[in-house]
Amino acid sequence: MSGECGAIYPRRATGRFIRCAAANDSPRCAIGPPSAFFPAAASAVDCARTMKSPPRSVAAANLARAPRRGKRAAFACIAAIAAGTALAPRAQPTSEPPLALVRSWTLIGADLAGAAGGAPTHRMRLEMALLAGSGWDPDAILAATRAATGILAQCGIRTDRAELYEFDGPVRYRWLDVPASRELARRTRLVRPAVYFVAGTRHAPAFDAEAFGRTNSAHRRELAHSVWIVAGARDLPVVLAHELVHVLTDSGEHSDAPGNLMRDETAPGAVALTAAQCRRAREAGERNGLLERLER
Repeated sequence: MSGECGAIYPRRATGRFIRCAAANDSPRCAIGPPSAFFPAAASAVDCARTMKSPPRSVAAANLARAPRRGKRAAFACIAAIAAGTALAPRAQPTSEPPLALVRSWTLIGADLAGAAGGAPTHRMRLEMALLAGSGWDPDAILAATRAATGILAQCGIRTDRAELYEFDGPVRYRWLDVPASRELARRTRLVRPAVYFVAGTRHAPAFDAEAFGRTNSAHRRELAHSVWIVAGARDLPVVLAHELVHVLTDSGEHSDAPGNLMRDETAPGAVALTAAQCRRAREAGERNGLLERLER
């Protein structure tokens, strides 16, 4: 992949700045047998999942990912990593191990029973990935997924299936970094919305989680409709639900309402969503192919 170029631009009316990064290469997708993408574990891939089509193209303008106090952020939100957390090294080994699927887990049916709310109007399929050696406990991820999908159920969004894949491969994939993360997203080709659980981030300022919608991924289309969460993120079920709403609504908007899920600082128990927020999540999610309307 060719190198990246970046620039800083003022953001009107906010006093903040936009950090824009654009790669001068074009994303390339290919369709082939599992062995073409996971050469070390073709049989494991065949048994554990069905290869999907390449991600659809998206094109839109960048949104801001601006620094903020405490855990505050814009779109690429939830919490600033505690002071002193090291960013990932930039070492590029001359030879790397292949990306291999190690194991997978599936939540379906009763495992994803929603919270109290109205009858579901839309359904969602969720795919997630973690990298071996990134410091994540699969059981903690699965428990957070059950809770997060229950939070989304208040909007009439039913999660029919959630799958978690553990991959082993190049160390650079364990960190959120646009060039490596774009490559990882291309190679794993998860159904959208997708969630990646990584060890850390090379972005500055560093946040516990970042969400990429359609409108802030014009120059990194492989990342569209994905969430990236750093190991050690607090209030994981709330963080996961919060970031998924950002992706579903394709918006970095936050709320000042007490107890609202979309406050710029997440907190345990703050999981409420308004009727307007739910409507936007359903409408934008369906329009972008992330949700499917249920037949009446």
